[in-house]
Amino acid sequence: MTDFTQIDAMPPARRSWPRIRPARGLGFTLLALLALCAVAGPDLVGQDPAKQSLLEARQPPSADNLLGTDHLGRDMAARLLSGAQLSLSLAVLSVLTAGLPGTLLGIVAAWYGGWTDRVLTSFADAVLALPGLLLVLMLAAISPGSWWALYAGISLTLWVEYFRYTRQRARIVMAEPAVEASRLLGLTPGLIIRRHLVPEIGPGLLTIAAFGAATAVTAVAALGFVSVGVRPPTAEWGVMMTELLPYWREAPFLILQPVACLVITVLALHLSVGGMRRP
Repeated sequence: MTDFTQIDAMPPARRSWPRIRPARGLGFTLLALLALCAVAGPDLVGQDPAKQSLLEARQPPSADNLLGTDHLGRDMAARLLSGAQLSLSLAVLSVLTAGLPGTLLGIVAAWYGGWTDRVLTSFADAVLALPGLLLVLMLAAISPGSWWALYAGISLTLWVEYFRYTRQRARIVMAEPAVEASRLLGLTPGLIIRRHLVPEIGPGLLTIAAFGAATAVTAVAALGFVSVGVRPPTAEWGVMMTELLPYWREAPFLILQPVACLVITVLALHLSVGGMRRP
């Protein structure tokens, strides 16, 4: 005969929760620190990134200038923080304005199919046929020296990735028996999307968003380095590299700072989308 008192005394089974890999945790930590620095901006060091003093040009790190000064005597820490604000803001804005319409159009194409799917897919293929760099250069030629040209060009290029991924995954999910049963039961499209579609496409969209943000940050720095988009005296990492390149022999530690900021940002975004593991 079974002793139910012993069964009641047994400890409950331990649930296996997913653990975050160390690399992923490092990525999230770096992203959090970068976000805090970008939000605080130059106020974090109490220096004006535009203030010049030729008498203090190319100075090493000190108590007043934590990371030294550039060739015009401007505080490097303040300029790096100001560049973080610009780069991260453009990246977040580009990802949001590309991800939302791209995801919605992908769901619409998979939901309705037919000519709606064909028209939206043809439009996405047409946009994809135009190189993203050429699109950015065209917009920069229309409005030289403005940040909105970079933002618009990057957003118009990134939305296609969200659309193609969402359309492909949504078509598979829509054909599952659970979704068919939900439709027969008369559930609203919003409820079906929230219950069945979002859990399936959510992780993939976050991965695309992280890589898209890394692409945006790299694109802004690369275009700034070749004097396309934002230009001096704007504090932007690519522009700072161009300004400090002639002085790399006298003060190599200066040009390494914006390079390090760019590498750390891209690395943090890539690490943050690492896989999960179970014990």
